[in-house]
Amino acid sequence: PYDPKLNEERAYKERKEYYTRLIVGIFASMNVMWLAIARYLGYFMGMDQEIKDLIHTAEFILATPVLFYSGWIFFRGAYYGLRNRIINMDFLVATGATLTWLYSLWAAFVVHDEAYFDSVTMIITFILAGKFLEVRSKKNAVDTLDTLTASVPTEVIVLENGERKEKRIEEVKTGDLLEVRPGDRIVFDGTVESGEAEIDTSAITGESLPVHATEGTTLLAGSVNNDGRILFKVEKAYKDSTLFSIISLLEDSLAKKPKIEEQTHRLSQYFSLTILLIAVATFIGWHLSGAGFEKTLIVTVSVIIIACPCALALATPIATVIGVGAAAKRGILFKATRHIETVANADVLLLDKTGTLTHGKPEVAAVREFAPFDPSWVAGLTTTSSHPISQGISRYLLDIQPATVDQFKEHRGRGMEGKVEGHTLLGGSARFFEERNIPLPADEGNARLRFYVAVDGAVVALYELEDTVKPEARETLAVLKAKGLEIVMLTGDREEVAAAVAEEVGIEHYASQLLPEQKAAVVDRYHAEGKTVIMAGDGLNDALALARADIAIAMHSGTDTAIDVSDVVLLNSSLKNLRDFFLLSDRTYRFVKQNLWLSLIYNATTIPLAVAGFVIPLVAALSMSLSSLLVVGNSLRIKNLKDDA
Repeated sequence: PYDPKLNEERAYKERKEYYTRLIVGIFASMNVMWLAIARYLGYFMGMDQEIKDLIHTAEFILATPVLFYSGWIFFRGAYYGLRNRIINMDFLVATGATLTWLYSLWAAFVVHDEAYFDSVTMIITFILAGKFLEVRSKKNAVDTLDTLTASVPTEVIVLENGERKEKRIEEVKTGDLLEVRPGDRIVFDGTVESGEAEIDTSAITGESLPVHATEGTTLLAGSVNNDGRILFKVEKAYKDSTLFSIISLLEDSLAKKPKIEEQTHRLSQYFSLTILLIAVATFIGWHLSGAGFEKTLIVTVSVIIIACPCALALATPIATVIGVGAAAKRGILFKATRHIETVANADVLLLDKTGTLTHGKPEVAAVREFAPFDPSWVAGLTTTSSHPISQGISRYLLDIQPATVDQFKEHRGRGMEGKVEGHTLLGGSARFFEERNIPLPADEGNARLRFYVAVDGAVVALYELEDTVKPEARETLAVLKAKGLEIVMLTGDREEVAAAVAEEVGIEHYASQLLPEQKAAVVDRYHAEGKTVIMAGDGLNDALALARADIAIAMHSGTDTAIDVSDVVLLNSSLKNLRDFFLLSDRTYRFVKQNLWLSLIYNATTIPLAVAGFVIPLVAALSMSLSSLLVVGNSLRIKNLKDDA
């Protein structure tokens, strides 16, 4: 059985293991390089053999624990790769480092020639650092499932023959009657039997405003009861509910590896196998040519050292790490550096509406006045309520001192009333006023939310509210369209609201009133067409689509679940960050390709020279280091990104 606590302990133990082994490698590498500098200078300027042997001994003491303790990760990976008949990068690293160590041992203490213990420490430490970053990013998927599971109560209150009984959610059957109290999360799909309450459905539907639930209202699992007590009839068992489907589908989605990761894995296998075959062929060829064992071994080790995947292995991670650092300064956090590569191949950008394109809170967009009135009365009436519409009006009237409202009464989901200076004050929806036979002014027919205000039975004002679009949205989307991205807006909100937002930000394609699995189905449809999909969202209702997308972007103001399942987090929720994300990713990917070409040209040039015997292990080690420095130096140019790039 899945045990979150046990899994957390296992993940912590793995991270601690990698961290400890990496610290040993870094410590040894820093010290062995000082010794290597002295030895390289001695090679060209002259050095007593006694001093050289002393340096070799110190390097041996430092390199040995790095190889067999820090490098144990690669030996273990090589072993499991061979068990599955795979020649992986771990095998090449372990083979190259071990042969280099064995040759250096023989050269230093038997024939007193040049040894290359420094290459052993650098090979192991460089690549282990990359593996450590990978391990740190792997735990996100499990954390996401833990977050979702923690949001589901284990027990609910069931009414049987007038008695309240606590039952585990697995024991609840279709047709059971549940009591749902304020603050409770609804775990089943069903309908309200009695009572009324404001239900927050944003986690499932993306609807920015709470739903006023009364008898007969259908509710989905995952919704939260904001206030009021309702009796709820279960229509689907927990394992058939919307919330359970999201958790199950999310688990399946997170178990699938991205295409780019699979392709990189296959490429590393072919590269490792090719280098190994070249080294074996070199050994056989030189041995058959009549060269002595010493010469044959030196040439073979030179081939492995010079082709050891430092430059190729660093080509992507160094560039992406620098790109990620530049992104972090702009409020863009990558959970794993490898995701940058996918952005350059993206075809489609899917955007949630509420909280992504809009602020997620209704704000006053217009006020229509039909008779003179005191705004402080409205401020006093709305300040008392916690309803999102009331809060939006309160923010609009923030600079006005609220009047004191007596006999305040809130009619849940419809409106409110009170007494101010002897006058009867009403505020609320059109339905609230129609119930009291108060005539309303002509409706202009837009998609805005309406809050009417009446004094002594006569309407004096109408506040029109809407979830306002972020000011930078249209400009940002225009930049992204120019890059060739197809932009689609997905929302659980009403059709008229979605259409208005889409028109305002310049989006031609959108879909409204979508449930979480329907959003995920859109991602799957584009995948079926062979397209690479990026999804940006901020709610639980986006989590499944985010998990299905090739790259998932979450706004920092979003839910923990959306952030956990995402690959990228925009810290300030600004759409300018979304633009910078694409610009930086594209620039970084260009430098990744440049680095790959540099490393491939290096290998194509130096490997034949090493096979031909023109490169001794010392030069091989130096050229390997120089190729790595070349890649690092080129990657540092990523920082020169201009803000208007």
